[in-house]
Amino acid sequence: MAGEITFFEIGVDDVERGRAFYGGLFDWSFEPGPSGDSAGAVIRTQTVPGGMHGGDHGAVPYVFFAVDDLDAALDRVRELGGSVEDSLGEDTDAPYGRFQLCRDDQGSPFGLHQQPASG
Repeated sequence: MAGEITFFEIGVDDVERGRAFYGGLFDWSFEPGPSGDSAGAVIRTQTVPGGMHGGDHGAVPYVFFAVDDLDAALDRVRELGGSVEDSLGEDTDAPYGRFQLCRDDQGSPFGLHQQPASG
């Protein structure tokens, strides 16, 4: 459903330390990230899935909101005075869907997420 939180991303300096901290705090489980290396992890919670990436000291968490059509939503962000960050790259398209970081008309960061087509 459009507007629901579908994913979150936490940037940390060191992924292994982040896994230890958030796993200990929230009892989250982790799987290798899409790249399959130690530079990131998929976070499994009981409600909303997430991700963790390294090399991002002091980053703020990003929250991704569901949209049915990412391209149309990005156009709407711009129409409303917000901005779209540089592309996250083609590797964000599958299997988790499409993601895009944006900023609202006051500069606050957020993300949009179009889930993959089921089929």
